[in-house]
Amino acid sequence: MLEALRGPRKVQTVYLAQGVERKGSIAEILSRCQSSGIEIREMERDRLLEMAETSAPQGIIAEVSPYVYATIEKILGKDTGRAPLVFALDGVEDPRNFGSLLRIADASGADGVVVARRRSAHVTATVAKASAGAVEHVRIAQVANIAATIERLKEQGFWVVGADSERGQPYYEIDMTGPTMLVLGGEGKGLGRLVGEKCDFIARLPMLGSVSSLNVATAGAVLAYEAIRQRALKEGSA
Repeated sequence: MLEALRGPRKVQTVYLAQGVERKGSIAEILSRCQSSGIEIREMERDRLLEMAETSAPQGIIAEVSPYVYATIEKILGKDTGRAPLVFALDGVEDPRNFGSLLRIADASGADGVVVARRRSAHVTATVAKASAGAVEHVRIAQVANIAATIERLKEQGFWVVGADSERGQPYYEIDMTGPTMLVLGGEGKGLGRLVGEKCDFIARLPMLGSVSSLNVATAGAVLAYEAIRQRALKEGSA
């Protein structure tokens, strides 16, 4: 909730369960609310649990304005002083995976995340919780077609890297020092055929154990931090 207070969305009302200790992060939340003139309402814990859209709300929830998605133009217009890094999610439907990927995108300094309007997870309270508040800081664009968006970014100089556990070349052999879009497929399905064909490279994450693939968020973290590693090496040798 602290990230919601720090982010661009308007926090309208904060609800506090009766008897909750006002210390630590809760004390900080209440202090910020009071200094910003945000209404705080106390209520019985059972009633608060009924209102909450996630499990285990820890005795405090907030009513916030609807999430406003960004545009591709806004994502590409983010000036970080380094080569752009963008995530594209092709059919990621699990809200917890989506939230984890938003957290990774924020941690890796990505310029934004692109998702399809249909057959994809949308921003919800569950996503916000899984992202540890990163949803308030990452630019997310909804598009009609991921494949068409890939073509658009390729025209603007991006190299597009799709993730796959079974084919392609080892991820660490792909140059990700320039403008890069990382494309991650949906749970159990992987990249769609057309999306996979649009990628410039397919990055294989070697699996040396018994399981056949990594969780999509874990795969995203591996690729994002490989891009960070390569870019740091390039800057160091410049």
